[in-house]
Amino acid sequence: MKKEPKDFKISKNRYIPSADFYSQIIDSLQDYSIFTMDNALKINSWSAGAEKIFGYEEQEVLGEGFDIIFTEEDIQNEVPKNEIDRATSHGRATDNRWHLCKDGQTFYAFGLVFPLIGKGGEKLGYVKILQDLTERKKSEDAIRKYMRDLKELNTHKDSVLAILSHDLRSPLTGIIGAAEYLKSNFERLEKKTVLEMLELIHHSSVEELNMLDYLVEWARIKYASEVFSPEKIELSVYVQKVFDILNETAELNTINFHQEIEANESVFADGKMLLSILHNIVSNAIKHSSPGGKITVSAKRKEDKIIVKIQDTGVGMSKEIQAKLFAPQLKSLSSPRGENKGAGIGLLLVKGFLEKNGGEIWVESSEGVGSTFYFTLPADMPKVEVEKNNPAESED
Repeated sequence: MKKEPKDFKISKNRYIPSADFYSQIIDSLQDYSIFTMDNALKINSWSAGAEKIFGYEEQEVLGEGFDIIFTEEDIQNEVPKNEIDRATSHGRATDNRWHLCKDGQTFYAFGLVFPLIGKGGEKLGYVKILQDLTERKKSEDAIRKYMRDLKELNTHKDSVLAILSHDLRSPLTGIIGAAEYLKSNFERLEKKTVLEMLELIHHSSVEELNMLDYLVEWARIKYASEVFSPEKIELSVYVQKVFDILNETAELNTINFHQEIEANESVFADGKMLLSILHNIVSNAIKHSSPGGKITVSAKRKEDKIIVKIQDTGVGMSKEIQAKLFAPQLKSLSSPRGENKGAGIGLLLVKGFLEKNGGEIWVESSEGVGSTFYFTLPADMPKVEVEKNNPAESED
């Protein structure tokens, strides 16, 4: 017997989706936060996805203002109010921004808010939908960071080549010329003149070797990231290591070392890099201190950072030198302060090491009084965070 064709209209009329049906669909969207607000912007429904993403159970947020999910900065900038105003005037508002969870953590999300309109045209409240884009944001930030790093590597490559051709080639030409002169005129030169020229050649050669060492270290932090191995380090132990290494040089100049760091104070950093940071700053302080001077190293904790302070009683620096100290131009690398070659690229090396370890460096100085270098390092292993400095994107 032939079956009659199914009447679609009748089938459609036999089933009208209920509120519970739609509720089940909404709660199945675990990667989306969906909630509604009344006209006073108080939350009056809260999906399972919202509970999963924000960490609040439904009973914890019902009746709360919807700005509970916004960061303090956004609240101060009236972002929630502006979002509702746009949704009211344009029928919808979207944005991409960071939102706040119950535990204080933040997540990056695409947000959509629009008014709820009743059958009679009356406004019932608002719906807010959020899609968690944190993982996508991490990927985008990683790509942006890679592009920045690539650009920086190209810049540093050009700088290294320029230094090799200028700060190493020129002095080596002078050394070779002096050696050839000695070789050709050795028999008729006075012994005193020969010794003076040999001393000059030796001194210049040592300076060039130091400069080459700096370049190798600089290239290491820029091109060989696999050697980076941060760990928990007792700061006073490393400061004492540097004091021991430089003690003979300090004694020749009657420079006194002082350490004012508590024995249990520690930082989270790469040990070799930390040693190089301390060695560069302290050795520079020795070079620019007068006989009988003092170099003091201290540290204090500020939130999750350790601020290290290295103070000398040396010649100090002008404001102009301070402004260019951590971004030296090619010509300044040869004579950054007085006659001490290598200090410019040495501080560039220090800055690179600190940035690699999540720190920063700055200086305070007065001519004729002395200089104080400050740098920061994490006190503990930093939490991995994605960038938060991109402005929120929005459309009306």
